[in-house]
Amino acid sequence: MNQGMVTAAYIIAAILFILSLAGLSKQETARRGNQAGIAGMAIAVLATIIGDGVSNYGILLVTVGIGGSIGAYLAKRVEMTQMPELVAILHSFVGMAAVLVGFASYLTPESHLIGTERTIHDVEIYLGILIGALTFTGSVIAFGKLSGKVGSRALILPNRHMINAGIGIACLILLFMFIGTAPDTAAEASGKGMGTFLLIIMTLLAFAFGVHMVMAIGGADMPVVISMLNSYSGWAAAATGFMLSNDLLIVVGALVGSSGAILSYIMCRAMNRKFLSVIMGGWGDAPKSAAGDDSEEEQGEVISINPDEVAEMCKNADSVVIVPGYGMAVAHAQHPVSELTKRLRDEGINVRFAIHPVAGRMPGHMNVLLAEANVPYDLVLEMDEINDDLSDTDVVIVIGANDIVNPSALDNPNSPIAGMPVLEVWKARQVIVSKRSMATGYAGVENPLFFHENTRMLFGDAKDSVNGILSNL
Repeated sequence: MNQGMVTAAYIIAAILFILSLAGLSKQETARRGNQAGIAGMAIAVLATIIGDGVSNYGILLVTVGIGGSIGAYLAKRVEMTQMPELVAILHSFVGMAAVLVGFASYLTPESHLIGTERTIHDVEIYLGILIGALTFTGSVIAFGKLSGKVGSRALILPNRHMINAGIGIACLILLFMFIGTAPDTAAEASGKGMGTFLLIIMTLLAFAFGVHMVMAIGGADMPVVISMLNSYSGWAAAATGFMLSNDLLIVVGALVGSSGAILSYIMCRAMNRKFLSVIMGGWGDAPKSAAGDDSEEEQGEVISINPDEVAEMCKNADSVVIVPGYGMAVAHAQHPVSELTKRLRDEGINVRFAIHPVAGRMPGHMNVLLAEANVPYDLVLEMDEINDDLSDTDVVIVIGANDIVNPSALDNPNSPIAGMPVLEVWKARQVIVSKRSMATGYAGVENPLFFHENTRMLFGDAKDSVNGILSNL
């Protein structure tokens, strides 16, 4: 295939990727958006394989076979509850790919650029490796936090802001030193040796920054971290495209990077947070005095309830709102919840779902689960759409959610989640909270909702509890 045909294929693939993003913006068109993305990627990969840039098809087939086999194996085994950590670890692959491509591009003996072209190429390599390295380690730590292998609490080191600033300044100084190496082809051998050393130092600093950046972010901010790392992986892919002179990689990287940045902004706005404050240290690091005050304060008495009593409440209600959380995902309760919704609607009860922007472990986590269970899209409402209606709701059923329904965000200025917009479920006539225990949520914050007079606790596995309600309807 000549270069003109490859370029034409890349243009078609880029259009399909744009259509994919447009389709993914709505639940009703998400399936079509995914199909457009798959088609675009297939065209891009095929055009690249049969283009002039590939010389050894044997190695290519072996590596594609290995990667494809691993991907297919993981796709069959991964649970919906594991999707957030899967997304995080996939971001790390993109970051490491940018690092490896950067070093390979710098060390290739076929590069004989001089002057301004050489400087531009070196800056592309440096930035690609920098973004890729911090994306790699940041994504690995995010994977560890989301999978429970690393604690969700924020790691607050002394002078952590100075540490971040120091790493940033060091990387900037190394950039100017790196550009100064090998200014012409006569110094190629010695220059590349020094340049490689500087790249290694910068890479290690970027690795450390990625670890520290995500470790300093608390559990409640993890959905923002996922979208942020998604953006970083996009910019890393774009930098790789510049290094390889691949227009499609540049376009795709820019699409992913910009959309991830926009999503991060939306998530921060939904949580009343500033993006930079999330990066510099997340929720979960409350002042000790505040934490002590909470622990000593008399919360009240918890009133438990049985599934048959919940069923009776639902029968007598005119309106029911269901608030899903990560506990629903862990218990695989989305299908019984869908059946409960159908049963109540058949009885003429108005049933709707209230989705908080950071419910679950990544943006859209609850929407995906409900779509998998065939819950009608028009019943699934965002927080801003339904919060005002909660005061007129008869029964709110909270399934496995904690931080997103915590009144401390509005009532307690010393709370680690103070200022975060939440679903004001306590305004409903009756609140049912389905939880395994009285344990705190992912942000590690106590929830006074459990002790409200109109709150009843339905203890047990969410799937078993919902099935119990169904059997009593």
